[in-house]
Amino acid sequence: MTSNSLRVRDVAYHIHPQTNLALHEQVGPTVMARGEGAYVYDDDGRQYIEGMAGLWCAALGLSETRLARAAQKQFETLPYYQNFAHRSTGPAVDLAERLIQLAPVPMSKVLFQSSGSEANDTAIKLAWYYFHALGRPEKRKIIGRRRAYHGTSIATASLTGLPHLHRDFNLPLDGFLHVSCPHHYREARPGETEEAFATRLAEELEALILAEGPETVAAFFAEPVMGTGGVVVPPATYFAKVQEVLRRHDVLLVVDEVITGFGRTGAWWGTQSLDIQPDMITCAKALTAAYMPLSALLVSDRIYAAMREQSAKIGVFGHGYTYGAHPVACAVALEALRIYEEDGLIDHAARVGARLGAGLRRLSDHPLVGEVRGIGLMWGVELVRSKRSRQPFPANRKMPADVQQRAFENGLVVRALGDAVVFAPPLIIDDAQVDAALDRFHAALDGSLAAYLAGGGELDAAA
Repeated sequence: MTSNSLRVRDVAYHIHPQTNLALHEQVGPTVMARGEGAYVYDDDGRQYIEGMAGLWCAALGLSETRLARAAQKQFETLPYYQNFAHRSTGPAVDLAERLIQLAPVPMSKVLFQSSGSEANDTAIKLAWYYFHALGRPEKRKIIGRRRAYHGTSIATASLTGLPHLHRDFNLPLDGFLHVSCPHHYREARPGETEEAFATRLAEELEALILAEGPETVAAFFAEPVMGTGGVVVPPATYFAKVQEVLRRHDVLLVVDEVITGFGRTGAWWGTQSLDIQPDMITCAKALTAAYMPLSALLVSDRIYAAMREQSAKIGVFGHGYTYGAHPVACAVALEALRIYEEDGLIDHAARVGARLGAGLRRLSDHPLVGEVRGIGLMWGVELVRSKRSRQPFPANRKMPADVQQRAFENGLVVRALGDAVVFAPPLIIDDAQVDAALDRFHAALDGSLAAYLAGGGELDAAA
């Protein structure tokens, strides 16, 4: 009775992001009731392996008492204070210092927000602020990539390269531009090597900058590994080639580590895994292992120098959020960072991620699987109707969503994104849970294949 009441009231009162709202009124929610490590349980008591760490974020699972104790202690000491106008708290100071120590390249200062969208939105504003400080206010265009995800604020949704975030929202805003997604499997020309593909994408970026006028382009944003785009790992030399172009035209590089930061790629930062030299870094999600909302923007010395100069000229740095540097969130983040280090979870993520990747690659011969790709503990499985031509299933067939649903019915949470089904389990997942997840996913693939064929569907399964 209670479970049904929750579902009825959810449909009556609750708007769900990234959801078909009309469909939701028909099917209602699955209500999650509790978590235990890498497992989550619904309100009917069914257990699921949480193969997506919530939304890429619950890196320490769903029952880490050390984080709860850190939050409780701070709640009892100072549950809130703001950091405007010369105010601060101990947890905010300690966390800023720790992040600068952990930064993958030299960084100067940290600016706190509550979400990844806010961090990326702030980075856009600071790119504009920086060039104003240099007396070049016309240098304001921002370049992202198709299939990239950077948030859902007005500016970050404009930067995001996913059409459904633009449609009927009057987005993207003017001045937001996009180049190709670095997905060799989908975007390469016939016979084009990864090296040649990376060269072509760098040339495409430079051609866009030249066409727009380098004097008008402020920044390029990139995830080290695209998450919501379907776990796209770029070719090995892609970032080296891109960074040469950016340096040549004095375009800032902002690296979005909202998903990839703090162990997800098997290193502390995706920036380290992909050998990137950013001017700014955004992070969130695993920063607190999702136990509290918090994000951070790390800025290089040259960015901070411009901020300092402009705020002195104007009289104030006119930016900030009520809950930025929230002391409880900062205390939780400090404890999360200690746990990652003391429990050896960065190395663990690399090792268990290799096990997950190897298991998924063993499914490469499955008739539905076109490509398996990933790094660390983030993996994508591309589904195809034809292995030979790499033809995806028609969008209205919703094959990735079908596999996702069958996996869920088998007790595994994964996520359908585009033509792929993706994994990003908590960093604490163990070998047995990885193996169980692989078995449940294989069963989901088999179930979707059988249903598709039984319904008259056809495959070209030739390699």
